[in-house]
Amino acid sequence: MSKVVYLPLDERPCNYLFPQRLAEMTDLELAVPDIRLLGRKKQPADTAAVREWLLNEAEGADYLLVSIDLLVYGGIVPSRLHHLTFEECLERLSVLAEIKKRHPGIRIHAFNLIMRVPNNNKDEEEPDYYKFHGGQIFKYSYLTDKAERDRLSNDESQELEELKTLIPEVYLDDFVGRRGVNQLVNHYNLMLAQEGIIDHLVIPLDDNSEYGFSSKEQQMMIGRVEELRIMDRVMIYPGADEIGCTMFAHIFCGLKQYKPEVFVRYSSTKGPLIKPKYEDRSLNESVKSHLTASGAVLGDHSGDTPLVLIVHSPAVDQAGMAEQIPFKERHRSYFSEIHYREIVEAMDAYLRKGKHVALGDVATCNGGDPVLMNLLKQRGLLDRLTAYAGWNTSGNALGTVIAHFVIVSYYLERPDEAIFPEIVRESRKFYYERLVEDFIYQSLVRQDMLKNDLPGLDASYYVIGHCLDEVHGILEEKMNRAAEQYFEGISEGRIRLQRLHFPWKRMFEIGFELEVETESITTG
Repeated sequence: MSKVVYLPLDERPCNYLFPQRLAEMTDLELAVPDIRLLGRKKQPADTAAVREWLLNEAEGADYLLVSIDLLVYGGIVPSRLHHLTFEECLERLSVLAEIKKRHPGIRIHAFNLIMRVPNNNKDEEEPDYYKFHGGQIFKYSYLTDKAERDRLSNDESQELEELKTLIPEVYLDDFVGRRGVNQLVNHYNLMLAQEGIIDHLVIPLDDNSEYGFSSKEQQMMIGRVEELRIMDRVMIYPGADEIGCTMFAHIFCGLKQYKPEVFVRYSSTKGPLIKPKYEDRSLNESVKSHLTASGAVLGDHSGDTPLVLIVHSPAVDQAGMAEQIPFKERHRSYFSEIHYREIVEAMDAYLRKGKHVALGDVATCNGGDPVLMNLLKQRGLLDRLTAYAGWNTSGNALGTVIAHFVIVSYYLERPDEAIFPEIVRESRKFYYERLVEDFIYQSLVRQDMLKNDLPGLDASYYVIGHCLDEVHGILEEKMNRAAEQYFEGISEGRIRLQRLHFPWKRMFEIGFELEVETESITTG
């Protein structure tokens, strides 16, 4: 059994648990650190203990799958807050060369984010001053980059000059200085890739946009990748919290010498060319990146492959892309440029042909689209899909569903494998976990609680710590009731949810345990 040592981006379920759930669908061993080593939100991980853990676990390992952000800064949020020097960062990073020296045969897969510049005034995951100047810092980033690449209008030039006076210099210096250190670390990782210390490197752009610091840094890095002639081992594209899943799928495909072809079908004619919110490129380019990073390739025709990925896509760029709002309040393109009925009919047709069908539900941000999901339930298709994701950004959802789809497809095409029943069972469980969180919680229960429960508890989206017992109780009751409604009559059996909680004491994500009470498990 091949052993993969995994150091996640942070301790949240999407980074810590999702890759473990994927590993349970395989015959690979995935070693992960004790969650207590990984810090908590703004509290960085114990990087010294992490270093020792890596050195110990590397003994007998075939692969390391390492988050550089956790190894160096202590996690994704600490990467936005630290005051480390470049030299201190290099000292923490040196463990990779040490492991490679001790174990020349080990292959190191690593990922290191390009730090985001959020367009809001929230300090939930940013420095304290972002609460007052976040939107201004974003616009300063946007306009300075646009001025270098294109031309600013007179109004934009005036706005940029005003921003220079509105943002305190000490805050801008702190923000830009930290980015400078992080960018030096990213460039150093390119050197490690050239030297063969890092065998495969992914550099995700965390919540980026067409213009800004991230876009500028990305261009510099791609240029450097070409100079070093390492484009065969480095990928740069939008993403963040799904990367652990993506890179585990890549390792799996490499070990199995498996290169699946996936045919992609969109719910909107405009879908492939739309630039989703929080990203800087057309949706189809991101889809190609996630497929490639997972070890798959884009198929030319549905008749050439048993694997079909349905991308439920928006038909309008960023600003018009819907969050979880009532259907009647959405941009008009959701009524005219997305054909819900046709895409469901197409899914049914693919299934009747014996295809394996996965759904990337990215027409809306921060949760699946209830309109599509209700139609799938009416047509009896909810329990016939192979994989699903619809959480947070397009990149988060696509990376998750593609990684799952790629891994389980290997076994679905080899049903004579001895571990096949166990693989299918774990795959179906992860599929329902994604439906539970990405659709039932994010799109339905979260909105219900925000509107009807939190005001009476003097709580809000980011302020629930004073009433955790109450909100946990409400969450469990409403989640199980919704799960019974949507999963009634599925072929697997009854879905039960337990130990529901909010990992970061906020409404953004949940943790839970799911059990499928059944005598037999089948797939569509």
